[in-house]
Amino acid sequence: MKEFEPRILSVAEMRAERDRLVAEGKKLVFTNGCFDILHSGHVSYLAFARRQGDALVVAVNTDSSVKRNKGDGRPINNEGDRAYVLGSLRVVDYVVLFDDKEPKEVIARILPQVLVKGKDWAHYVSGREVVEAAGGRVVLADMVEGRSTTGTIEKVLQVYKEKRGNE
Repeated sequence: MKEFEPRILSVAEMRAERDRLVAEGKKLVFTNGCFDILHSGHVSYLAFARRQGDALVVAVNTDSSVKRNKGDGRPINNEGDRAYVLGSLRVVDYVVLFDDKEPKEVIARILPQVLVKGKDWAHYVSGREVVEAAGGRVVLADMVEGRSTTGTIEKVLQVYKEKRGNE
């Protein structure tokens, strides 16, 4: 049996794949994020995004982009590991890495028909104008209450601190 390899593509390769999908009458869905420590909120969000079309591409912030956006302590997991884990999920068809502060340029280059972001970004969806100008649509996903990477990190630190205090 052949080992599974997730489809981690360059932006140019993803655009070619998008063009192939469109020629077949299929809709490509795009979302993005750091996905530093994968949790059930992420998986629920990605499953929602995948249901909006025929294929899902997830643009993942590079390590330097995460550090710029989240601070010096992040990311916890490196970009290769984050891309591999995401690409291994059944709901994710493709992964691309991007190094910008926001994904507007990568969205313009790939040009998905559907752009999904969490409702916590309702005030500003990077790439909205590009997708809508091309006839696509933006969909906002509900967030899973109580699930966040920051919350996970805080819980791990608290448990570790308590454990060390009991030694």
